Amino acid sequence: MTFRAFAAAAALTTLAGMPALAADFSLSSPDLKDGGSLAKAQVSNTFGCDGGNVSPALSWQNAPAGTRSFVVSAYDPDAPTGSGFWHWVMFNIPADVEALDAGITPDNGAPKGAVQSRADAGFASYLGACPPPGQTHRYVFSVSALSVDKLELDESASGALIGFMTNANALARASLTVTYGR
Repeated sequence: MTFRAFAAAAALTTLAGMPALAADFSLSSPDLKDGGSLAKAQVSNTFGCDGGNVSPALSWQNAPAGTRSFVVSAYDPDAPTGSGFWHWVMFNIPADVEALDAGITPDNGAPKGAVQSRADAGFASYLGACPPPGQTHRYVFSVSALSVDKLELDESASGALIGFMTNANALARASLTVTYGR
């Protein structure tokens, strides 16, 4: 066996015994198809839209070693605000949680210890999509694995502040992007 073949075999053996890499971290949903259109259930029931305003079910797999909590968010980078629009941010999700049920409200369904931010909607809950008439927007649903047990923030924290703190402590992120237009 040549040295090069030996080194390759040793590297493969080492990698096989390692925990999942951040690249393996993934997000899935029975309610969202990456690259697809948002279902009426996840559309807002305000601002002139008539959807169900139901948060989607989400699940994630293969969180990286050292994950101590998660942040879930829904963000519209196309909102005509100059800074996008945070539709939903939930943080301090315990590390042993790997899924969220559909239909989480401010009073029901969030994992114990998790905090839903007011984000840009002004209330601590999911706000479905509702782009201006004649526009189609992208909605990015993400889960971030963090190296800290919790972010020292409360429900009044803005999406931007939570995003800053998330990025400062992120081990990995997985996302699904869907569109919705009217």
